[in-house]
Amino acid sequence: MKIALLGYGKMGKTIEQIAINRGHEIVLKIDKDNTDYDITLADVAIDFSIPNVAFNNISNCLNNGVPVISGTTGWLDNFNNAVNLCNDKKGAFIYASNFSLGVNIFFEMNKYLAKMMSNLKQYNVSMEEIHHTQKLDAPSGTAISLANDIISNNNNFSDWKLNENGENIIPITAKRIEDVPGTHTITYASEVDTITIDHVAHNRQGFALGAVIAAEWIIGKTGVFTMNDVLNIG
Repeated sequence: MKIALLGYGKMGKTIEQIAINRGHEIVLKIDKDNTDYDITLADVAIDFSIPNVAFNNISNCLNNGVPVISGTTGWLDNFNNAVNLCNDKKGAFIYASNFSLGVNIFFEMNKYLAKMMSNLKQYNVSMEEIHHTQKLDAPSGTAISLANDIISNNNNFSDWKLNENGENIIPITAKRIEDVPGTHTITYASEVDTITIDHVAHNRQGFALGAVIAAEWIIGKTGVFTMNDVLNIG
């Protein structure tokens, strides 16, 4: 499989290593300042770029018939435009705020716990996420996904806010600490006890492997998919 890497930072380099170890070829390595390339050299593209170029990367792929996997966060104001373009072009597209197998299991645990807690109004929920200092967006895309899943499955909460409390609000605290790949903690607290679930990434390998597996899976398919489709969970 010939892969284009759109974004060649730490994640791009980790994806490159895993893809090569799995027998794939990297035909393009594109950084944020490089716009002169032929995406059709690739069988599939993996986008781990930056928020202000992600949608252009995805659009370029879809306009040229190249399936695209995107793990870039912070660009989701254009997500529906990407979905519409994918459908119009009969392309193939997967966006995930996190490609880690463990995180996607954590997503399902979070939904299940939110449903269980829905009738227990004495519990307030909060969230903390910690990432490396190079991460540009806050809160993380994973934290936003987790918060939105709580809101969808628990009628006690209607919105999330960064560093802000309020009625029916899920407060999210975002911390940036050197060399932390990603930690997400969800806490339900009442006067009598506290329930906490968390996911701690030890390195970038899990994210990168999930992205390569998604790229392998999407070849030959048409439509907009999620990691639940790739992993057959949820």
